[in-house]
Amino acid sequence: MRIALVGAGAFGEKHLDGLKNIDGVEIASVISRSAEQAAEVAAKYGAPHSGTDLAEVLAMPDVDAVILCTPTQMHAEQAIACMNAGKHVQVEIPLSDSWADAEAVVAKQQETGLVCMVGHTRRFNPSHQYVHNKITAGEFNVQQMDVQTYFFRRKNMNAKGQARSWTDHLLWHHAAHTIDLFAYQSGKIVAANVLQGPKHPELGIAMDMSIQLKAETGAICTLSLSFNNNGPLGTFFRYIGDSETYIARYDDLVNGREEPIDLTGVTVSNNGIELQDREFVAAIREGREPNSSVGKVLDCYRVIGELAASLEAQDGWS
Repeated sequence: MRIALVGAGAFGEKHLDGLKNIDGVEIASVISRSAEQAAEVAAKYGAPHSGTDLAEVLAMPDVDAVILCTPTQMHAEQAIACMNAGKHVQVEIPLSDSWADAEAVVAKQQETGLVCMVGHTRRFNPSHQYVHNKITAGEFNVQQMDVQTYFFRRKNMNAKGQARSWTDHLLWHHAAHTIDLFAYQSGKIVAANVLQGPKHPELGIAMDMSIQLKAETGAICTLSLSFNNNGPLGTFFRYIGDSETYIARYDDLVNGREEPIDLTGVTVSNNGIELQDREFVAAIREGREPNSSVGKVLDCYRVIGELAASLEAQDGWS
């Protein structure tokens, strides 16, 4: 299977690192804003083609699939373009920055029947998969999730410390991980509330946000997000259930007594991005809908759209 990567930034390379561990997969092309960066990354990972234009890849008959790691504002349009060209596509989170665009991508997937998957990595991390397996086995039910997503950010930089051409967002990007995970673990979200703090004078985005969610099962979720938090950084998940408490930090899982839980054998890798890419490749090969397909994660974007509308209404009151 020949896969092209579009967007050779920090996260793009994580996908390339994952893909090299999957048998029968070749990197056909690397596309990026900078021709120099694209060529450098292509050489590093043995891709025979590089460039700056997605259209080049879409015109290549030997490209089977595309992974999009481009700026958020491009995701929906580019995903639709890939499917119009007959290519399977995995688009990094978030799928879009509007509910209407998310619906448009789903409509195109249904029209073409191609695999269209969104990078909701939390569905694949061994720690969260362990909890999910307990839920599906009837051994654990979530009563509450308490989640903290914390960064310290003063400039528009990516994970490698490089300047971004686009502005990250707590709601559309970072909250999407937890909103989808809560629905994956607890059921359809039936109520959602949001508050945000002051906007950064230069970045133009809120630097702090608080979200409350309720699932149809009655489970609740409290999500705190911040770009103002000066350590520790990352996302930390506490599952409070009817039979146990689990705390997930990165790829580690402990119970409420801080006793480590052995995740050996839960999945074939401890790398969530690799597991995500393995599912993408397997779904294409097997002709099936993948976990985190655009259809399965769509409801997350309905909720985010409602929260975004709520924030706009709140701004109107001030």
